[in-house]
Amino acid sequence: MLEDNINQIKTTVSQACQKVQRKTDSVKVIAVTKSVTSEEAEKLIPFGFTDFGENRTDHLLEKQAALKDYDITWHLIGRLQRRKVKDVINQVDYFHALENERLAAEIEKRAEHVIKCFVQVNVSQEEAKQGVLLDETNDFIEALAKYPLIEVVGLMTMAPFDGTETEIEEYFTQLAIKRDEIMALNWEHAPCKELSMGMTQDFEIAIKAGATHVRIGTAFFKD
Repeated sequence: MLEDNINQIKTTVSQACQKVQRKTDSVKVIAVTKSVTSEEAEKLIPFGFTDFGENRTDHLLEKQAALKDYDITWHLIGRLQRRKVKDVINQVDYFHALENERLAAEIEKRAEHVIKCFVQVNVSQEEAKQGVLLDETNDFIEALAKYPLIEVVGLMTMAPFDGTETEIEEYFTQLAIKRDEIMALNWEHAPCKELSMGMTQDFEIAIKAGATHVRIGTAFFKD
């Protein structure tokens, strides 16, 4: 079943890229392993999936220890409480949810090297979602220049679960436009070339809009 799911994901990613004249390798698939054991996650590695995403610090550290013999790129994709920064920030390759300056200051304080961060943007302006608002993104990222150990590699957003395809595409497109705008500013601390958006239910739409990183969990491990 896992192999069937993997083949379906690869086919869907490839077809989505072809529709918009993108190369398949321009999209990085992050396997979201939060709902499975380390043993189950390990089964993805022979199929070429070595980017793993976790949204809880304890789960990420547990899996990292269990899979230490593999060359895995670790993505922390969930909200990070300031009190937990010291436990995890030097163990991750990418952090996908930088959304306020107090968190940035704590990362700067605890980091032992440059941390590659995505700024989380609440494009849909949902009250239940974290993230800076679209029209505040430039000012927020500009303010991050004072933290030399934070590199803004891109932007991240999550679409509403109940959004229509048209609405979701509009939100993703807005983020892509904002990414291009910030990238054009040529800020040294914020190359901002990447777009982390799209999950199991909407990653095809995200690829169409320009996603460079999609976060897929359920589609890997469904029965």
